[in-house]
Amino acid sequence: MQKRRIPVVDLPILKQRLGKVGVWLSLLGGESAATSRGVAAAIEDLGYGALWIAEVPGGKESLVNSAILLSGTRKLMVATGIANIYGRDAAAAVAGANALAEMSSGRFVLGLGVSHAPLVTIRGHEYGRPTETMRAYLDAMDRAPYDAPLPEPPARVLAALRTKMLRMAAERSHGAHTYFVTPEHTAMARETIGPDLLLVPEQAVVLETDADRARTIARDYMAFYLKLPNYLNHLRTLGWPDADLVDGGSDALVDAIVCWGDPETISERVRAHHEAGADHVCVQPLADNVQGCLDTLRSLAPVLIR
Repeated sequence: MQKRRIPVVDLPILKQRLGKVGVWLSLLGGESAATSRGVAAAIEDLGYGALWIAEVPGGKESLVNSAILLSGTRKLMVATGIANIYGRDAAAAVAGANALAEMSSGRFVLGLGVSHAPLVTIRGHEYGRPTETMRAYLDAMDRAPYDAPLPEPPARVLAALRTKMLRMAAERSHGAHTYFVTPEHTAMARETIGPDLLLVPEQAVVLETDADRARTIARDYMAFYLKLPNYLNHLRTLGWPDADLVDGGSDALVDAIVCWGDPETISERVRAHHEAGADHVCVQPLADNVQGCLDTLRSLAPVLIR
């Protein structure tokens, strides 16, 4: 059977709809639908262009959760950051994403990723070679039938860090979503995927000017990622020696991955990603609960949304 082409998406219009700055949250997968809709509406009212959501073990399925968030907003874009490809087969991903795009008048972006071995094995799957597994999944997506109404197909982006997956994002999707990265990585990613495709880095932030307190919060967040081979290899590729990757990360690594300080300091980091080639930066506020996240986003909105 002949493969279908990647759905045609107007990238300039997509970038305009996303805006320059969005929000990345993992907590909404564990909240009630009413709370999640309220948080999404508040983010929309603050002027952020998009809400990127995680798919975490024990949380809500990402496409269903996206429908909840879309139902509580009017213009906010909602994106999966990312939907684990081991969580649903390719045909289900196509059907779900297309339905969300149709019901929201094009406000949904499907972010796909291979995730990590520990998060895949707990689902009962065997973690395959990342690029080969993603290629096979995208092949199946391109072949999947879809006969329901679809006025505007959804964009799809790939979670990508290193060269091979970034190249696949450029060849097989509308762009790349990068996570746990620095502006230097953003520059490398832009060079790899070319000038036109969508590039969306995530930036974790702590609205705290005390270095010790800020770095403690940052290290609590980073601890999980510094145990995962994909992220460790990514950091080594960027030139970080192993000495910086142990004991919660060196101060230099913490400061590179998590931006902390006052709103202007955080705004400068977001601007650095844009200057390095990002189209849209999704800010992840590190807080214990959704109210803490909203408080941070409210304080940052005057300097980020311009």
